[in-house]
Amino acid sequence: MKKNVVIGFLGTQLDSGKKRRWRPSIAVTQHGSFPIHRLELLYDRDFHRLAHKVKREIEDASPATEVLLQQVDLGDPWDFQEVYGALFDFARDYGFDEDREDYFVHLTTGTHVAQICWFLLTESRHIPAKLVQTSPPRRDDEDVTGNYNIVDLDLSRYDALQQRFDLIAEEYNALLKAGIETRNPGFNSLIERIELVATNSDAPLLLLGDTGTGKSELAERIYELKLQRRRVKGRLVHVNCATLKGERAMSSLFGHRRGAMGNGSSDRRGLLREADGGVLFLDEINELGIDEQAMILHAVETGRFLPLGSDHEITSRFQLIAGTNRNLGQLVSEGRFRPDLYARLNLWTFRLPSLPERREDIEPNIEFELNRSEKLLGSRVGFNGDAYARYLDFAISPATPWPGNFRDLSASVQRLCTLSPRARITLSLVEQEIDALERQWKSAEIDPDEALLSELIGETVDQIDPFDKVQLAHVIRTCRKSPTLSAAGRALFSASRKTKKSQNDADRLRKYLDKFGLSWSDVSEAD
Repeated sequence: MKKNVVIGFLGTQLDSGKKRRWRPSIAVTQHGSFPIHRLELLYDRDFHRLAHKVKREIEDASPATEVLLQQVDLGDPWDFQEVYGALFDFARDYGFDEDREDYFVHLTTGTHVAQICWFLLTESRHIPAKLVQTSPPRRDDEDVTGNYNIVDLDLSRYDALQQRFDLIAEEYNALLKAGIETRNPGFNSLIERIELVATNSDAPLLLLGDTGTGKSELAERIYELKLQRRRVKGRLVHVNCATLKGERAMSSLFGHRRGAMGNGSSDRRGLLREADGGVLFLDEINELGIDEQAMILHAVETGRFLPLGSDHEITSRFQLIAGTNRNLGQLVSEGRFRPDLYARLNLWTFRLPSLPERREDIEPNIEFELNRSEKLLGSRVGFNGDAYARYLDFAISPATPWPGNFRDLSASVQRLCTLSPRARITLSLVEQEIDALERQWKSAEIDPDEALLSELIGETVDQIDPFDKVQLAHVIRTCRKSPTLSAAGRALFSASRKTKKSQNDADRLRKYLDKFGLSWSDVSEAD
């Protein structure tokens, strides 16, 4: 059987017994249901006499209890840093033996600061103990030992609390997913990671993903989560960096003083100042110029920035969320994005998968869009059975590209809901929508070979066989890279020229181009 060991401060007032009979350090050892084998009594040298008196009285009242006096001198028992440091050192040097002993910290004695420090050290398991709180008898005729309560701060042992924590985590995950019951394991794991980072860190976040994958919506939900967790107090400022160009970008982001723009304009606060205490979402951050990137980095790291035309920096502390559909690492290598800003953003990077990568999430997203449509239109719209089967089959098919990702899906469902007769989406309406989507995606496709040939040949490109289009496009690109007709010919005929007696590559290339009505001057970019 393990021994019970209690650790606590000498009660300099209560244990003296001057005002009442109940004395906590003595009483804690006198509960038959809670035998104390050893009491570690911490005392200051100024109370040496009282400590030894209490020790003798405990040994008389409870002979089975060993009392060890531990001198811990405190210059100011109300100084948190001093008290915590002294108790931390005590715990570090104590030598706990959990296999043979159970430990309890007596919270009743000592200053409120000491009680807080005991709690923190116990909760963090620096002291592997439970808490014991004693109290005097409620009536004078009760047993002088009073009452005691034991609290175990090891939360892992409390299933109900753990379940509550799990439910809260699920609520936060649901918030980040807009309440959609997503099924994609990779995306769900990503959301769980974002939830942990968003609730525990204020470092910048970088959201990567193709257009339409939901970066802006996720940034808004991250802000809502931070607001709920009280990690931010200010507003969310959403900036589309693609709309900021030149001096206007500087003024919009950092503000300016009156007259700084050369037109007598009044002061402007700037978007960074508007985000003070909140979240600044820089969508398409790759569109910012190098100078703006440098100032953003300075503002993130120092919480200060300099408005245009000002001699004094402005303070603004915000959390940065950046979004982009570009490879920032590649832009860094091309000299178009600052490596120091990229390094700062790259601490927490999350790539949002495209809709084709999350086809199992299409069905719950259709339901989400139907619910959203109900709020917009004021009435509930539903699919007929055959219409839903046809639409879902098309939506989840590997042959359906969804180039605009969730933006395409959302627009498609909204069209169906708006055009549905009597709030029912019919099979005929679905077929029309599918046909419209396919025509829309086909017209938006840009074939680089087709574009190159159309530039030179015009509408007659439709008269060229697909096989010849690929070959001719390659020939044209080679010509544009070559300084002369002969050099282009040597590059194009490098294999076959070895088997020919006559190696007039320039003439062969000239004749090939002539078949399509083209000349060297038409296809060459050389001077």
